[in-house]
Amino acid sequence: MAQNTLNTTAFIEAQQYSQFILSVLPTVILPEGFYRDVSDFGAGTTLNIKSVGTASIQEVEEDTPLIYNPIDTGNVTLTITDYIGDAWHVTDVLRQDGAQIDQLLAMRAQEATRAIQQRFESRFLAVCNAAQTGADPNNVNGFAHRKLGSGSNDTMAEDDLIEMSLAFDKANIPLPGRVAIVDPVVAATFEKYLTVNTNADMSPMFKDVLMNGFNNEHKFVMNLHGWDIWTSNLLPEIAASTDVDGTNSTAAASVANIFMSVVDDNHKPIMNAWRQPPKVESERNKDRQRDEFLTTARWGVGAQRVDTLGVIVTGATATE
Repeated sequence: MAQNTLNTTAFIEAQQYSQFILSVLPTVILPEGFYRDVSDFGAGTTLNIKSVGTASIQEVEEDTPLIYNPIDTGNVTLTITDYIGDAWHVTDVLRQDGAQIDQLLAMRAQEATRAIQQRFESRFLAVCNAAQTGADPNNVNGFAHRKLGSGSNDTMAEDDLIEMSLAFDKANIPLPGRVAIVDPVVAATFEKYLTVNTNADMSPMFKDVLMNGFNNEHKFVMNLHGWDIWTSNLLPEIAASTDVDGTNSTAAASVANIFMSVVDDNHKPIMNAWRQPPKVESERNKDRQRDEFLTTARWGVGAQRVDTLGVIVTGATATE
C-alpha cells in the first residue's frame, strides 16, 4: 500500500511540531550573546580549550640580557552533560471523538518549549554560581566578586551594584557588555526604593522604570550603574545559614544573582555547546492504536573563566 498524507498523519504532525519548537525556542531561552557558543566540535563528549595568561613587561638596559619569563597557560574543558527527553501520544479514539486536536498539538509544543527553556536556563545559571568558590569572596586583583546583599534582610542595595562595578573595573573588564541577571524580588526592591525615596534623582530612566515596571519577562529592563539588568525566576537557590563569602552568611533562603561580561566571546564566563538541538521523532503504534511523539536534546554548559563573573546573594522573599 502506498504511503500518502492520509496514512502518515503522525509524521506530518511531528514535522510541524519540530519546526514549532525550533522556531520558538530561540526567543524564550537566554540570548545567545550571554554565552560563548562552541557547538562546532563534532565528536567526543569533552572539549579542551587552551588558555593563555598575561605577559610580563620589564625594563631594558643597554648590554644587559632580558629575563626570559614563561607565560602561564592552562586548560578548560566543556562536557556534554545534559540529555533530556519528552514523550507523549495521541490515541485514535481521541482523534475520533475529540475536538480541537490541532490546538492540543500546538499547546503541547508550547509546553515542551517551555520545559526545554527552563532546563537550559536553570543549568546555565547554576553553572555560573558553581563556577565560583563557595564561602570565599572570589577576589580578583583584591576586589570581591562574590558577596551578600548589604541591604536590610539581605536585600540588594545600589551600593552593591556600585561595588560590583568597581570589582569589574579593577579586573580590567570593559564597561560595555556588563549584564546582571537578578531575581524579580531584587527588581521589586529597587522599585520600592524609587517609590518611597523622594530625594532620589528621578532621571528619565527612573521615571520610565516607575511607569512601566522593572520586570519584563527576560527582556532587558534598564541600565543602572553600568549594568544591563534582566530578570529571571530560575536563579540558583541558596539555603539559609550558607556562608557566602567567608564572612557573611544568609539569614534565610536566598538566591544567587549573576553578574557577567558578555562584551565578546573572550570575556564571556560561560560557554555552551548544542550537540543535538531539540529533535522530534514519531511513529505509529498499531498495537495500541496511537501516534507517538518523542523529543530529545543534548547540550553542555561550562565555565571558561571566572574573573568576568560576579555573584550577589540576596534574600528570596524580602524586598526591604
